[in-house]
Amino acid sequence: MARYLSLDWIDDVAGEAKGNDGVRDAADGRTFAVTEVVTGGPEGDVTYHLAVKDGLVSFAAGPAEDEDVRFVQDWGTAVAVATGELNAQEAFLKGRIKLVGDQQSLFDNQPVFAALDAVFRQVRPRTDYA
Repeated sequence: MARYLSLDWIDDVAGEAKGNDGVRDAADGRTFAVTEVVTGGPEGDVTYHLAVKDGLVSFAAGPAEDEDVRFVQDWGTAVAVATGELNAQEAFLKGRIKLVGDQQSLFDNQPVFAALDAVFRQVRPRTDYA
């Protein structure tokens, strides 16, 4: 079982995303990049990214090159959102997730994020959130 936000977990999500037809279809013709920063985790701060370029999807450790959007949140918020305990929109409204960058890019690329939900559901049962 991979610890949430560990390199093993990032690799697991990347593998699921690459093999997911829904993600590939949603990413077709789109180009954007999102960096996620989670602070205060058991292994310190973690940065990873999602990059989509002309249908190719990359989910990997580190910041995205030419990021359109950056999310910053603490470990507790990240775990609560990942496990479904907290709705991401509610976390934004309460200021628990900070967003920097092109908000329109998020709206324009909602089909990719919706498709990624299936990936995260696949990975969730084999993830340790402690």
